[in-house]
Amino acid sequence: MPLLSSAQKSVLELLPGADKLGYDERTGAHRLTGSVNFIYQGNTMYCDSAHYYDKTNEVRAYGNVHITKEDINLFCDSLYYSGKTRKAKLWGHVRARDSEYKLTTDTLEYDAKKAQGIYRHGGKIESIVSNEVLTSRVGYFYPESKSFFFSGKVKYKNDDLSMTTDTLQYTYSKQTTHFYGPTKIVRGTTTMFCERGWYNVVTEEGSLIRNAEIYQESKTIKGDTLLYQPKKGQSIGKGHVYFIDTTQSIEFYGDYAINSDTNNYSFLTGHALAKRIQNKDTIYIHADTLFNQNDSFGKALFVRGSKNVKIFHNDIQAQCDSLHFEEPKGIMEMYYSPIIWAKNSELKGKKMTVYIVDSLIDHIFIEENATAIMEIDTGNYYNQIAGKEMTAYMKDNELVRSDVSGTAKTIFFPQDEEKTDTSFTVKRLGMNRLYASDLRVYLDSGEVTGVTYFDKPDGVFYPMNKINKEEQFISNFEWNPFLRPKTWMEIVH
Repeated sequence: MPLLSSAQKSVLELLPGADKLGYDERTGAHRLTGSVNFIYQGNTMYCDSAHYYDKTNEVRAYGNVHITKEDINLFCDSLYYSGKTRKAKLWGHVRARDSEYKLTTDTLEYDAKKAQGIYRHGGKIESIVSNEVLTSRVGYFYPESKSFFFSGKVKYKNDDLSMTTDTLQYTYSKQTTHFYGPTKIVRGTTTMFCERGWYNVVTEEGSLIRNAEIYQESKTIKGDTLLYQPKKGQSIGKGHVYFIDTTQSIEFYGDYAINSDTNNYSFLTGHALAKRIQNKDTIYIHADTLFNQNDSFGKALFVRGSKNVKIFHNDIQAQCDSLHFEEPKGIMEMYYSPIIWAKNSELKGKKMTVYIVDSLIDHIFIEENATAIMEIDTGNYYNQIAGKEMTAYMKDNELVRSDVSGTAKTIFFPQDEEKTDTSFTVKRLGMNRLYASDLRVYLDSGEVTGVTYFDKPDGVFYPMNKINKEEQFISNFEWNPFLRPKTWMEIVH
């Protein structure tokens, strides 16, 4: 039988089953006890006992409370519901569930107008159709839109995925989580950190923002923002990007980066820097853009550098406009005004091809306007070699021989050692200038120790006091000490 409130349009329809029905005129309460079933404002309610206040449109239910509407079910020990505000509060062993999710908590507030539930003292949401489990201190859920909002020690778990954060918004229809505050995501062998972003629990794609980090077995990538696309085998980094592959002993830095596991490459641009550790030594390569290609087994195939390439090694430094290094072959090609510094030597040309054996330079082939200049006596003099082409041979990253072809020239200052009882004195004898079509020059610590020519040379020797300063330098002489980096940090500034 329906119970009507004369002041309101709300109707409480009592269903068969109640053992007792009473009315308290003083409080205006209809008291129902024993297997109470009724419909109120479209909600079907079950409980052991209930009080209905028709003047205020309030319902209080006690014992085994169950409320159902469409596919939404609420369970609790006791309940208060206002028909005017359409707000409810549930206490004790609270459970809410629909066809896909189940919520358990101790206390729950529910707003029927907004279709919003809130718990404030800890709760757990579990998926009925999957292994998803989510716990938090505070939670908001919207059954109609299938969306959730959580804060305070939020933990999400699903099969091999776990997530912890301060604040989390979960849109079930899109299977997407949005998080705010320090966040940790673990899926299989991948671990991610950030302070803000989103992550799709099905596609595994995500955008990690602020102090973002991704760890994958032997690889690590960090940046201001990281776009993670594992099913495409790709990660994209923006702002202060750092990437390391421990199997290759290589690190990359840049403003923007793409790392593709599918296509086995890494691309960096904007203050790009590559750092490779070889035989307990480190080589640094800086450029506007760097591209690193690996084979299907993860071994390096080649590195390309474009625009303003600079290289630093403790023994060797270099610069050029662009570079291509095929690591398996040990061949590095340098284009457009390359310079290599080795000990006290400076080598230049239009193009250089560097041949590397066991991480050391074996020899360098220099094309067009090739020069090798060696500083001696702290810059007072320079031993010089020049020609159309040159092959410079190195030992322990030091120039020891130079084969020059095509209008070959050399200018050098031979020395003699005068021995006394207590010391050796080095004395410059003069300046030798030799011209030939082909020359071979032997060197030791920048000093010319021998010259072999293959046709009749044109040569002249000047004593030190007779040197013609106009002939003291080759025609295209350049010495660039200010371009040579002294530390690896100088190549990035």
